[in-house]
Amino acid sequence: MKMQQIQWKRMALATFMGAALTLGTSSCEDDEDETNGNNEPQSSTYNYFFNNGEVAAGTAYEGSHTSSFSADLEVESDGNNATITVTLKNTVDGATYMVHAHDAADPNNTPNGTPYNETPNADVLVTSIEGNGGEVSQTYTTSGYSYEDLTTSYEGFFVVHDPLQAINTADISTYLVVGSFARDQGAAPTYDAQTFNYGFNTGQIASQFAYSGSHPNNLSASITVEEVANNRARVVVELSNTIAGETYPIHAHDKADPNTTPNGTPYDETPNSDVLVQSPTSDGGDLRVAQVSTKSYTELTTQYEAFFVVHDPLQAVTTTDPTTYIILGNFAR
Repeated sequence: MKMQQIQWKRMALATFMGAALTLGTSSCEDDEDETNGNNEPQSSTYNYFFNNGEVAAGTAYEGSHTSSFSADLEVESDGNNATITVTLKNTVDGATYMVHAHDAADPNNTPNGTPYNETPNADVLVTSIEGNGGEVSQTYTTSGYSYEDLTTSYEGFFVVHDPLQAINTADISTYLVVGSFARDQGAAPTYDAQTFNYGFNTGQIASQFAYSGSHPNNLSASITVEEVANNRARVVVELSNTIAGETYPIHAHDKADPNTTPNGTPYDETPNSDVLVQSPTSDGGDLRVAQVSTKSYTELTTQYEAFFVVHDPLQAVTTTDPTTYIILGNFAR
């Protein structure tokens, strides 16, 4: 927890310094009071990109939501109170997105070392927005906060929680979006990504390893390695034609000399949890899961020597018998 608190402190300082430096830099923020000189309401829009861990090491989003998601926050003057319009892009149809403002706080005084109050501020922004499969917007009226308050003096964070997992206000890796509230976020960083496709295990690695079991052989898989901040990478696995209700263990196994492994396997039988160890349960059809690796994008796509394994959910898991693997291939190759 001490290390987490140190990371959060650094994040808070960087955020507050950034907020101080960017006061009044967003569009339409250079007029007197709360009008633009023509008695028209002021309006400023702030763009938030997907949480790839820019705020602190180890905070990049982990979950099954696609990383094409982003959000816009528009603040408009409305008498003594401001209105806030949140626009979510590339949403999941029917998913409910919790959208919050969290007041900044000293991480030494919060229960989990976060640089914000874990209870969101309903006077600023606490709402839920239902996804429609694309872009959706919703407007919220603040209480006791003016346009000037929100865009110059309010210190807080804008958060969009992942609708596909339980809300955890202490774990930033569950946040789709996080950034300083009503401040310029700067340009979205550019990251690389590569996708690698895998067919059903018919012995591509070695004929003696071909799958033997009752799982339908129309299952296929892909790995997408996405570069994220702080020299790390997100590993996204997608399975197609899965069986509803079944749990699919998905592993990365480091390659090894079979003369040195207990059962003569050409890999370490213990999977590498720093790269990929997941066990999602299928709702049927396509299945998606992701994990942020401690290895970098370059390491995973050019240097890392391992096997990508999906175990058969219809028989007992064994890491010594590749004929029980429905997917077996070189990792990210």
